[in-house]
Amino acid sequence: MRVITGTARGTILKAPDGMATRPTADKVKQALFNIIQFETVGEVLDLFAGSGQLGIEALSRGASHAVFVDSRPDAVAVIKENLRKTHLEDRAEVIRGDYLTYLSGCSKRFRLIFLDPPYAENYLENALKRISEIDILAEGAIIITERPLGKQLNEQFDMLERSKDYNYGKTTITLFRRKEDTI
Repeated sequence: MRVITGTARGTILKAPDGMATRPTADKVKQALFNIIQFETVGEVLDLFAGSGQLGIEALSRGASHAVFVDSRPDAVAVIKENLRKTHLEDRAEVIRGDYLTYLSGCSKRFRLIFLDPPYAENYLENALKRISEIDILAEGAIIITERPLGKQLNEQFDMLERSKDYNYGKTTITLFRRKEDTI
C-alpha cells in the first residue's frame, strides 16, 4: 500500500495488524482518484479511516486539510505514523471515536468524504443517512463510498444525489454528490 501521486508519491504506508482493517487495494484507489482527480480540494473527511490511506492520498494530491476518524486505538496510531512518514501531519487531525458521535458533533464542512466502513455492518447506510441530515457538506461536495460487489445500497438520501457505481473486482465504488438546491 503506497501513496500513488502528489507530494508524498511512492511513500509506503502501514496498515493496522490483524483482520479488522481492510485497506483499499492500490488498483481500486488509483481508479477512484482518477474519477475525482480534479476534485481533491478543500477539507476532507476520512471516516472509518483505518490506515488513513484515502485521506493521505487526497492530502498528497492537494486537499487543504483532512480529518481522520476511527474508533480503534491501533488504527489511530497507524494513521499518525503514516502522516509523519508522508510529512502531512500539519494538515491533518486524527480523532479516535465513534463515527456517529463524530458526525453528530461535527461543525466543519467538507468538500470530500470517504466512507469505507467494515463490510459486514450497516455503518455505510447509517453514515450516509446521518450526513444527509446534517449540514457538513460544502458546495460541490462528493462522498465516495466503498462496499462489496453485490451489496445493495439505498438509493435515496435527503441531501444527496447518487452518481455512478464503479465495479472493480469484488469492490463497488459509489459516488454521491450534494444536491445543490437543498442547502
